[in-house]
Amino acid sequence: MATETTTKNPLKSLLDFGQSVWLDYIRRTLLTSGELKHMIENDGLRGMTSNPAIFEKAIAGSADYETSIAELAAQDLDAKTIYEQLAIQDIQAAADALRTVYDASKRRDGYVSLEVSPTLAHDTLGSIEEAHRLWKSVARENVMIKIPATPAGIPAIEQLIGEGININVTLLFHIDAYRSVALAYISGLEKYAAKGGDLSKVASVASFFISRIDTLVDSQIATKLKTADAAATAQLNSIAGKIAIANGKLTYQLYKELFSSGRWKALAAKNAQTQRVLWASTGTKNPKYSDVLYIEELIGSETVNTIPPATLDAFRDHGKLRASLEEDIVAAHDHMETMAKSDLDMKAVTDQLLVEGVKLFEDAFVKLLGAVQSKLDAAHASKKNSLTYKLPAEFDAKVKATLEDWQSNNKVRRLWARDASLWSNTDEASWLGWLGITDDQLAHIQHLTDLAKEVRAGGWNDLVLLGMGGSSLCPEVMRMTYGNIAGFPELHVIDSTDPQQIAAIEKKIDIKKTLFIV
Repeated sequence: MATETTTKNPLKSLLDFGQSVWLDYIRRTLLTSGELKHMIENDGLRGMTSNPAIFEKAIAGSADYETSIAELAAQDLDAKTIYEQLAIQDIQAAADALRTVYDASKRRDGYVSLEVSPTLAHDTLGSIEEAHRLWKSVARENVMIKIPATPAGIPAIEQLIGEGININVTLLFHIDAYRSVALAYISGLEKYAAKGGDLSKVASVASFFISRIDTLVDSQIATKLKTADAAATAQLNSIAGKIAIANGKLTYQLYKELFSSGRWKALAAKNAQTQRVLWASTGTKNPKYSDVLYIEELIGSETVNTIPPATLDAFRDHGKLRASLEEDIVAAHDHMETMAKSDLDMKAVTDQLLVEGVKLFEDAFVKLLGAVQSKLDAAHASKKNSLTYKLPAEFDAKVKATLEDWQSNNKVRRLWARDASLWSNTDEASWLGWLGITDDQLAHIQHLTDLAKEVRAGGWNDLVLLGMGGSSLCPEVMRMTYGNIAGFPELHVIDSTDPQQIAAIEKKIDIKKTLFIV
């Protein structure tokens, strides 16, 4: 086994192992605040990926886009067109920021990905047509158009590569699907070469999803453990949390095989670059596992890891480095065999994940268009009923001076970088966890989802929260806002030790059928 090492910034040192770090996130303030430039310089960031879910969170969860939407509202455009214009602006800005990486790496890195509409996942011609339009609209050499690895997506990938368009193949789960994708890439390059195309200008990655595999397999293991005997229990426990990494390691072995073949060598002689495997969905969803598990265990040459912000921060803080991707290949085979012996079907698992992945992106796309429409409606309404403000003279100058100070001294970027010098330069950096709390919660949302299912199935009529201050006020506001949801217990909040308030709640509930949260 290779010796583990630690460095001042493990993210930047991943490149020493041949792995490129890309960011699985995009948001306008990341581009305008200087934070992206900072990450390129200090974290060794070499690319970015986006998808409908990421854009939905960025647009719905911030005010970053309201000015642009207000400007576009005057053009009488629909929500999808406005979203595309917003996304293209962000992709262009990110591509421009990463252009130095693109040039220095000789087109190996420095890419930003933009996905075709998830509604086209099963439409080959529609995917090709939209990819053409997005490629032309972004008009940057270092953009990749994302196409899912569905049966309809694979011929689209081959066609687009054959036209010299960079492709990020997304939603890969099974090694056989990866083989089809890699062969489609090779076939596309052969077609492009036959037309006299410059193969050195064509790039592609195969985005292989990791953590979702463990999430589904572990849930199936948990079900089987309920009725397993001692031998079966030991067998099942031996592969819990191991299948996703084993699957990735075996896929990388296939990558090496395919891109060392005689067929590939003929393309390499014409300056073609390999289609690297990109590890996606690498945020740890199970809180029992290390928060950097899917980074530390998949480090290898000629690969990419696209990392969500919370996991990026975690690996920067305490990630360990070793050439792990080619360790224990025999054990990886053993884990897959044990899975089959345990009557767990990998093909069925990955088929389910592909269907669910397409559906998740479709749902996110619908929410995304709804968020754009809401902001569009608000922009139209603001024209009819605009608001203005005016500060007293003694405060106006101070507020303007403070805003100018924050802008000229990059204080927003420094805040997100946990710069304690914004305060007393002592321990402030250690209590800024709230900056990334949303991303962190989303990265570990599965246990919350599982708890909600467990509560719903428990037959409880009521749920009583005992607490004071923010721990109870926030849930109470949410209860008052959204009301009671059918099928779930009704929430009551006791934000007091007053006996009369406690008695009032007691009259409303059957204690035997009430779940208490302290």
